[in-house]
Amino acid sequence: MPATMQDIAKHLKVSVVTVSKVLRNQGRISDATRKRVLRRAKELNYQMNWVARSLVTRRTFAIGLLLPEFAHPFFAEIARAVAHTVRPHGYHVVISSFEEDPASEISEIESLLARQVDGLIIASSQTPGHLGIFKRVQERKTPFILIDRPIARLNASFVGVDNHAIGTVATEHLIAQGCRRIGHLRGPEIRIAEERLEGYRRALAKAGFRLHSSYIVSGGHGDNSGYLAMSELLKLSPLPDGVFCYNDPVAIGAMKAILEAGLKLPQDIAVVGAGNVRYSDVLAVPLTTIDQGTCQIGRLAAELLLARIGSKGSIRLQKILIPPKLVERESTRRLAKKSSI
Repeated sequence: MPATMQDIAKHLKVSVVTVSKVLRNQGRISDATRKRVLRRAKELNYQMNWVARSLVTRRTFAIGLLLPEFAHPFFAEIARAVAHTVRPHGYHVVISSFEEDPASEISEIESLLARQVDGLIIASSQTPGHLGIFKRVQERKTPFILIDRPIARLNASFVGVDNHAIGTVATEHLIAQGCRRIGHLRGPEIRIAEERLEGYRRALAKAGFRLHSSYIVSGGHGDNSGYLAMSELLKLSPLPDGVFCYNDPVAIGAMKAILEAGLKLPQDIAVVGAGNVRYSDVLAVPLTTIDQGTCQIGRLAAELLLARIGSKGSIRLQKILIPPKLVERESTRRLAKKSSI
């Protein structure tokens, strides 16, 4: 028979309540007792009976995390931060990807609701005109937090970065480096891409630069799409001398196209990305980027969700915008050049 908490308590001559608190990492238990309980639990190969625990607590101690993709380092960092935050509270994270497909996202949310997760953290691809799935989540009284991608007209707590500021900071940095013909590889048709584009436009207008629509090309969200988009910019005359990219993977693809064209980074074209992914500083030409506070997004979203799960009453909705920070590296370190736009 599987070992039980009663078996551990009997052997150690402590109460079942004490064993339960130790295994749930709750309550004030002395370090000595905690170590004894954990050691005996390991010796007996004790496994938590989650079904029994759920019947008593009316919780599954599982949180659903829905992401557009697994491979992107930005979302991988968020997942790591969420798991690290909820684990000490006895929660596990069920991660699902919907590959930027709104229909798949709905299906994954419904599947997680069927599994009776205690809450959801979602980087959603839904549009303001298609919010039926969130109405169903609210009807189930399952708390949820939106991350990265706010949705207009949806009454929900949100944690993300100030995307207008990302576009502004990145473009102003290129201007400060002497760039005068600044292109933008914009992201997919989602709100955060629009906001970064708007920040780019505002920075150009503030500096008194004309906005050339030909210098704005759809760059998608990956390195291959960034490579193809930069190849289109390289057909222009005059060439851009600076490029703000929607994210770091797009920027990496853009740098590959620039180098293959026989141009130099950053002397001919300076490049700045967004995200500050882990490998940005180990490239042949380290990438200047905008840090989005990725780990902070995951941690704060998890903390908000835990608070909502543990609350017996209503909690006011919160919108947390993390200010972006410029991380300057070699891809934009160039001598200021005077040229006309």
